[in-house]
Amino acid sequence: MFEILLLLLIAGITGGIGRSLVGFKRGGCIISIVVGFIGAYIGTILARQFNFPDFLSFEIRGINYPIIWSIVGAAVFTAVLSLIVPKKN
Repeated sequence: MFEILLLLLIAGITGGIGRSLVGFKRGGCIISIVVGFIGAYIGTILARQFNFPDFLSFEIRGINYPIIWSIVGAAVFTAVLSLIVPKKN
């Protein structure tokens, strides 16, 4: 149970950093966690595609969570999301 909470915390932090880099203000903590997990997936795919090294990552019970690539992936995902979602007036 502790590992799941730790992964949620890391995903929330990386998702929040990625969202703040782009300037996307909608949503709260749950959205940051979702963006963090999706960002980890996108960032890992990008890093493997371009053969970039894994700078900083945590391994929790066999699950490798790349911090830097999660932030990059979250920023990319949030930038695409901000283009799709209409802005509030």
